[in-house]
Amino acid sequence: MADISRRAVIKATGAVGAAMLPVGLAINEAPAQEHRHTAATEDNVPAPPPAGSQAQPTPYLFFNAEEAAFIEAAVARLIPADDKWGGAREAGVPNYIDKQLNGAWGAGERLYRSGPWQAGTPSQGYQLPFTPAELLRTALAAINAELKDKTPFANMSASEQDAYLHSLEAGGKDLGGIPSNVFFNDLWEATVEGFFSDPVYGGNRDMLAWRMIGFPGAYASYYDLVDQHGIAVARAPTSLAEDVHGHVHMDAAIPANLP
Repeated sequence: MADISRRAVIKATGAVGAAMLPVGLAINEAPAQEHRHTAATEDNVPAPPPAGSQAQPTPYLFFNAEEAAFIEAAVARLIPADDKWGGAREAGVPNYIDKQLNGAWGAGERLYRSGPWQAGTPSQGYQLPFTPAELLRTALAAINAELKDKTPFANMSASEQDAYLHSLEAGGKDLGGIPSNVFFNDLWEATVEGFFSDPVYGGNRDMLAWRMIGFPGAYASYYDLVDQHGIAVARAPTSLAEDVHGHVHMDAAIPANLP
């Protein structure tokens, strides 16, 4: 496994297939802050910018300190950094999740909220009475209460964190009325979304994920490429929120109510 790059795995499986990978699949277990990006490129994809050029973390709008510590540690294991590319934490995924939970999605603006609340089949989708924000806050409160007299999740070793996340994924735990596998699935999906979405939404900082997989991003026109097939698009990606100077302006206020 050490000879297989994370980028090759993602290219082969796709973002959906990546959900089948073991939690914490990493080539290098060293802490993320110890990694340094190299100038080398793979398949002519531009290398990520130096770590020092990355934007500073945005203050959290939804998470309290205890919740933020868990989320930062958890996403760092779900999509870990390696010796070339940053992972979910470096890409600002906690900020993405925070903004979504503080906005219309977190408030459940488009969820049916009148009950009755009964267990459904997998094909019926989400059946719980919690909004996304309520679900995460309730589950994290239960997790932190469980670990209060033990080792906090953020202070566990990488292998201990992986084991704990696997236990949540397997189900069987009641997190304040939320099955642990439901919480895990929501966290995994939000982590993938934050890693690969446009930076305007708060994640994919410096378009790290797009650079890693060679995705060109939101160019206004591909007119000059529509008749060319099987070629690599090696130019640097661009964001929906990028100005003429190449600066990405993140959406600072995702409203709590839909227009």
